[in-house]
Amino acid sequence: MKIRYIKLGNGGKWESSCIEQEQTLRLGYESPYHQESLSGEWDSVFDYWLKARSGNRGAAARDLNQIRDFYELKESDIWITFYKRKLYWCHAYENVHQLEDGSRIRKVVGSWSCEDKNGAPLSIENIDGRITKVQGFRGTICGIELPEYLQRKIDGETQPEIQSTKDALAALKHNVESLIKGLWWNDFELLVDLIFSQSGWQRISVLGKTEKDIDLDVFSPVTQKRAFVQVKSTTTANQIESYQEIFNQYHQYDEMYFVFHTFSGDLGKLSIEDPRVAVWDISRVADLVINAGLIGWLLAKRT
Repeated sequence: MKIRYIKLGNGGKWESSCIEQEQTLRLGYESPYHQESLSGEWDSVFDYWLKARSGNRGAAARDLNQIRDFYELKESDIWITFYKRKLYWCHAYENVHQLEDGSRIRKVVGSWSCEDKNGAPLSIENIDGRITKVQGFRGTICGIELPEYLQRKIDGETQPEIQSTKDALAALKHNVESLIKGLWWNDFELLVDLIFSQSGWQRISVLGKTEKDIDLDVFSPVTQKRAFVQVKSTTTANQIESYQEIFNQYHQYDEMYFVFHTFSGDLGKLSIEDPRVAVWDISRVADLVINAGLIGWLLAKRT
């Protein structure tokens, strides 16, 4: 199976019609040799483009190779292009038809798709740059680097190196959660304080010793929001809900964060409808520890 990139017209002038309306591939390279191309008389086609390129055999050969790909690739082969910052792919029927303007089309099997076979979007920012760089190709049709990678991407399969990294990260997160649960309550509160600091929040004060309802008073210079943070090693649904009621009494705060590592009861039954209230469990705290680069601090505390 082959994979080819196709540019749908100069400057992408045929992208919208081919992808959104007609479900076609379209090739320029207008010449009077459509029938010869269908019958594989490529010497005649080459001679035409050799003359058109003023005797430049390299340029004529490149032209011929692109035209042959358009005419000869099988229905099982894959075509890709880029449109509106997404990768589109398709299979195409083998019949080639010439239009009145001299361009040629192949009908797409089904339709162009900008999703993998599992329905996930194929956004440019999530595709290896060695694939997306073909957008700068000056010709019309070309091969791509990393065809196996792109095939797995289209099939919705996880790349082997990505899967092994995900497995390692999951194991790391599990170990970080165990380390967090072993912290003394005061160190757990300090860890939460560090998470907010590493995330850009500025601590206004630590109130846990003087204000029973609030452990941390923090401010975000980016969002211009003030929040109070309550930290508990172990908690229950009733306790979280009671702090939500307390939060509603403090009108100077825009947000509330309730952070814990152990829950007594069924966490799935907890319902917090107020979008201003965030509840961080051990999984969320572990993610933030990893992302904030606090594993070294955590290891030092537990060593």
